Amino acid sequence: MASHHIGEADCAAVVIEPRPGGRWFERGVDGVECQWGQVLVWEPGRRVVLVWQLNAPWQFDPSLHTEVDVFAAVEERATRVDLDHRGLEAYRADALTMRDAFGPPNGWNGMLDHFAHVAGTTSRPAPTR
Repeated sequence: MASHHIGEADCAAVVIEPRPGGRWFERGVDGVECQWGQVLVWEPGRRVVLVWQLNAPWQFDPSLHTEVDVFAAVEERATRVDLDHRGLEAYRADALTMRDAFGPPNGWNGMLDHFAHVAGTTSRPAPTR
């Protein structure tokens, strides 16, 4: 989604290097790369776990460690994708603000809806916890 970037320029691409230890970053239309985190687990078609290292002001913070766990399950005529962003207590006083930022409609559910749209499928997000 065009609105989700931290660089000064518009985002040209979000890159996840496909291996444990790989980088997770955005590349702006100006070529500048902004780090978001790194890859912890890479199991193509099943699961990816990413370290999210953007602080409350949306800047890279190498000391921050929250995890985005994305799990895919192939079901009859569909693929179910679950996303869990955990460890938000690392934000301390900003934890509730960040939880709200990641919630519907513009957070992770919005990103999954966008992915489903781009993939030409429909999305039926599960209720938030």
